Amino acid sequence: MAFTQSNLPTPPPFQSQATADELQSRLNWGEPALTIIDVRDREAFNKESIRGAVPLPMSELVSEARANFETTRDIYVYGNDDDETRLAATTLREAGFERVAELKSGLNGWKAIAAPVES
Repeated sequence: MAFTQSNLPTPPPFQSQATADELQSRLNWGEPALTIIDVRDREAFNKESIRGAVPLPMSELVSEARANFETTRDIYVYGNDDDETRLAATTLREAGFERVAELKSGLNGWKAIAAPVES
């Protein structure tokens, strides 16, 4: 059976807020052009984090993001809670990053779907 443009699967769309299921779906799709940023402190990150996440505490967030990522890159960010996540996403957007998604429920939401973590 030949595939045409109309019947090829498509990756999930990028949104400014994402659930753990939506992020996992994008990762399962095999998209390498996204970054997951953990803004919690280093101790919390070292204890447990989403597999593949990059630790960028809030105090270093903008400077390290600018040094390491294109402003058009898809970035998923999470913190200790939804308020910290929202603050981190807003900070990145105000710094010129165009595609920043808040990972709703953060690490807890990720673990709730039994997605892979590192410890």
